Amino acid sequence: MQDPGLHFLRISGPETPDLRPSDAGSPFRELPRSGPDVHPSGREVRCARRGPPRRITLMPIFTAPDGTTLACHPRGQGEPLVVLPGGPMRASACLGNLGGLDAHRRLVLLDLRGTGESSAPEDPSTYRCDRLVEDVEALRAHLGLERMDLLAHSAGGSLALLYAARHPERVARLALITATPWALGMPATAEDRRAAALLRRDEPWYPQAWPAYRDWLDGTGGYDPAFAPFFYGRWDETARAHDQAGDTEYNDEAAELFGADGAWDPPATRAALARLTAPVLVLAGELDGGPRPDLARRCAEVFPHAELAVQPGAGHYPWLDDPEWFTGRVERFLSGRPAGRTRS
Repeated sequence: MQDPGLHFLRISGPETPDLRPSDAGSPFRELPRSGPDVHPSGREVRCARRGPPRRITLMPIFTAPDGTTLACHPRGQGEPLVVLPGGPMRASACLGNLGGLDAHRRLVLLDLRGTGESSAPEDPSTYRCDRLVEDVEALRAHLGLERMDLLAHSAGGSLALLYAARHPERVARLALITATPWALGMPATAEDRRAAALLRRDEPWYPQAWPAYRDWLDGTGGYDPAFAPFFYGRWDETARAHDQAGDTEYNDEAAELFGADGAWDPPATRAALARLTAPVLVLAGELDGGPRPDLARRCAEVFPHAELAVQPGAGHYPWLDDPEWFTGRVERFLSGRPAGRTRS
């Protein structure tokens, strides 16, 4: 996973190399804080290669319309794919490389304001989902893209829906990954989650996890790490590490405001998306309770050009459960190739 203190550079000049952070022998070195192009963390990265002077700018940092400093993290090679994390309001580090999708596309992972390396805004009300739309538009403009491919996970799916409704001409392709369609007035219900939980009753961790999960769904108990396995298709070491990382990746204050009053206007959003010309992929996990595959299907029906894919055995983080299946299905969609005979 990318070192949060190390930042990509864009270098302008003759024979510009494709430079990325690496291990020992990297052409990058950290220098003390100096000059105007310094990340809010106070750390700066410069190129130590010899040769003619070149103009160097720090790529991951840009500014939102209200002046908030935002960060994005490029990963991999190929055409850019802008990626919105879920949570809500979880740092984009939780996405990793999306199961190896960075081998096919250059992922541009956005840290939403107040998360990861993005600054907190002066006005906390701007954490509301509809207010975040212009941050996404600012990233598109920063990247110099006329239209962009957009992928969003979980709660980030509602942000992507609002973006596509407001800026349809800027969306080339839209991939919604286990997306929570609050923006369409389609929340995952407690009944959905109970039904999905019953699919896991033969798992060895189920007897310990179910009572706490049941109480949470009933509203008689709070979130308990004991029921984290319900969100993963495979409760293995990778899933445990991903879950534990969330302790430092969430902005709880921002999450509380993400869906505040005024964030959603489902009739208007549905009407706008019914006119969206961009192809859409709605991908659900077979074992996920929010959204369950049926809710994902209803979400897909909102769009005129959408396809539904259900990843076998997957939970809410499908790139962890079966990276090969996930990356293959998403890459085929992004490249415009037929889905083939994979289950969908």
